[in-house]
Amino acid sequence: MTTTVLALRALGLGDALTGVPALRGLRRAHPAARLVLAGPPETGALLVGEGVVDDVLPVRGIAPLAPSSLLDAAAAHPDVLGDGGVALAVNLHGRGPQSTRALEALAPERLLGADDWDDDEHEVHRWCRLVRSAGGDCSPADLVLRDVPLSERTGGRVVVHPGAASGARRWPAERWAEVVSALRAAGRRVVVTGSAGEAELCARVAVDGAADASGALSLAELLELVASSPLLLAGDTGVAHVATATRTPSVLLFGPTDPARWGPAVGVVDPAPLHRVLWRGGPGRAGDPHADAPDEVLLRTSVDDVLGAVRCVGDACG
Repeated sequence: MTTTVLALRALGLGDALTGVPALRGLRRAHPAARLVLAGPPETGALLVGEGVVDDVLPVRGIAPLAPSSLLDAAAAHPDVLGDGGVALAVNLHGRGPQSTRALEALAPERLLGADDWDDDEHEVHRWCRLVRSAGGDCSPADLVLRDVPLSERTGGRVVVHPGAASGARRWPAERWAEVVSALRAAGRRVVVTGSAGEAELCARVAVDGAADASGALSLAELLELVASSPLLLAGDTGVAHVATATRTPSVLLFGPTDPARWGPAVGVVDPAPLHRVLWRGGPGRAGDPHADAPDEVLLRTSVDDVLGAVRCVGDACG
């Protein structure tokens, strides 16, 4: 009977991608096991397609998980866990107690969770440390899903992703439009991406002949697009982690959240940095990432700042 290892990370795209190194560590520690992700079906399907996990137990966890959430999901999708039960359940979702109780309801033979929690620890390092403590070798280098040489991306389009889940992390649309206009004036091909619900925002940003792909791409297609792009511009949102996963140069705008916790986690492995992070906050500064209005620190980043960073990606501009 095949052993099942279940990892809970029932969050969005960025969270799923920052969890990839830990998932790969679990795979290395249990190479003969069936590795199942408990998470949203969209991000789960992406990770199945990339060979990171074998199957998905559909569950969403933006709100605190109900104690029966995983048990109910297993009952609704009996083929995912099968009859053998869960040999190892790993909490990559949070510190508990709700997520822990939801995993306990499955009666796993063993449950692994974070006992020592540091709010300032980078998300990637936190889960790598947890999995390494159980014998699963992993590191931030495992974030990479695709590695297309930059020399093969010269015909690609610059991807501009202006949206984010909350207003606090959304740089003003008129500033994004100025950036797109400057890129188009410089002869760059540009495509603006976003969800179907961000169509109005993307239409305001896709100026001067830039393409508008809002609502048109699956997560797999978004990953393919970014992987073929010479540059991504975005805020603190899930697509920023797609740039890390595809080693796509990026300019990222941070506001309420310190990038030391959520910024690109792959070290510099090129002669010059792949990612430029713009953040005007100070040490210990933490705003509300779920607020409705753009964060004051995010608003300190100007159009000139972004265009200057675009010129410096791949160069030692300091």
